[in-house]
Amino acid sequence: MKLIIINGPNLNLLGKREPEVYGNETFEDYFIKLQFKFKDIQLEFFQSNIEGEIINKLQEVGFLYDGIILNAASYTHTSVGIGDAVKAIETPVVEVHISNTFKREDFRHTSYISSGAKGVVLGFGLQSYDLAIQSFKN
Repeated sequence: MKLIIINGPNLNLLGKREPEVYGNETFEDYFIKLQFKFKDIQLEFFQSNIEGEIINKLQEVGFLYDGIILNAASYTHTSVGIGDAVKAIETPVVEVHISNTFKREDFRHTSYISSGAKGVVLGFGLQSYDLAIQSFKN
């Protein structure tokens, strides 16, 4: 099985950015743990702060991979383009958020991705990625 995690803006700052919301661990360190835990899965990782690069990556892998785990971060709530890209590809997408977006500002309660996603995992910290990966094993 081949899965890719696609992270959006500011997630490159995990471990430094708002640790009370996002924790103290970098995504790179957590990704190593995921690769160790899911040795039977080919896991890849991509991060961009640029909306068009995320759309390009979705289109690139969206007909080849077994699954996509997408944390579009703030683009979740603003990008019709990313939402349309999720709907345009064949590969199933699980939308992920580290925080519980429904406990945050009202604008974070809207997702342009959810309607095209296989499922949504949110509010479990970095473990949200783990849960999303497990959803592809079932």
